[in-house]
Amino acid sequence: MSGYLTTGAWGSGVATYSSSGVLLDAWFDRLGLDEPESGSELAASRDELRGVDIKPIEVRVASLEQAPADAADAYLRLHLLSTRHIRPHQANLDGIFGLLSNNAWTDLGPVAAENLDAVRLTARRKGHRLRVESVDKFPRMTDYVMPSGVRIADASRVRLGAHLAEGTTVMHEGFVNFNAGTLGNSMVEGRIAGGVVVGDGSDIGGGASIMGTLSGGGKEVVSIGERCLLGANAGIGISLGDDCVVAAGCYVTAGSKVTLPDGEIVKARELSGVDNLMFWQNSVTGVLEAKQRTGSWGSLNAALHKN
Repeated sequence: MSGYLTTGAWGSGVATYSSSGVLLDAWFDRLGLDEPESGSELAASRDELRGVDIKPIEVRVASLEQAPADAADAYLRLHLLSTRHIRPHQANLDGIFGLLSNNAWTDLGPVAAENLDAVRLTARRKGHRLRVESVDKFPRMTDYVMPSGVRIADASRVRLGAHLAEGTTVMHEGFVNFNAGTLGNSMVEGRIAGGVVVGDGSDIGGGASIMGTLSGGGKEVVSIGERCLLGANAGIGISLGDDCVVAAGCYVTAGSKVTLPDGEIVKARELSGVDNLMFWQNSVTGVLEAKQRTGSWGSLNAALHKN
């Protein structure tokens, strides 16, 4: 059984089309679930410098359980995630990469990647030096959605479709992919890969990494529970339950052999999702060990999350 919502969704806004009619992006000033409200009042226009047309757009989705039908549908679902109308994994995003165009994201807006050199030349002739932020299928979240109560030190490291709960801080080296993010106060100094969800009160330390499911054939959705600490340069390929700690520099993949206090050796996947565990690499033997833990690792600094 999937966790997809069967409810419908709607959005009204504007979309950017290339000279060949390809939808480059869509921005929704009005959106929601279930029955639609009145449409957007935004008007059509032509951007001669980029060679694009900007047109009003209306998107209606019968059920979020169905895969997105086109790029406009995909952009609506990404907006629903970043505006917190839905949480990660509540909308079907199957096939989204094939629906989105690969764009040059510039200070003037999206440009079809194959047209970038021509647009750069046109901009130069008009006295503007074009700045290219990235070439990607996904834009920065903050160019489309700015959720309340969050801090993002480097906006380029949070993709549209990320879900950031109120009280989340993403530091300069933190990264949050689409269909992933936080569910409460969290410090993000490492990488939250696609599909990963981090619970309230958890800290993803500097350089830490959480394995996602976008590449490599992985099927298990990795999550981190509440009040967890993933230490600096640590990493996980299994889920953590509540109140867990992974020591700095310790990487725990699903197939890692873990020694328990009684000497039993198990694969880490057998400990996935278990509460109150401490993982660390024994500095003398080099063995990956785990034990039950009690108490707090220190918790988040409350002052840092009053955003």
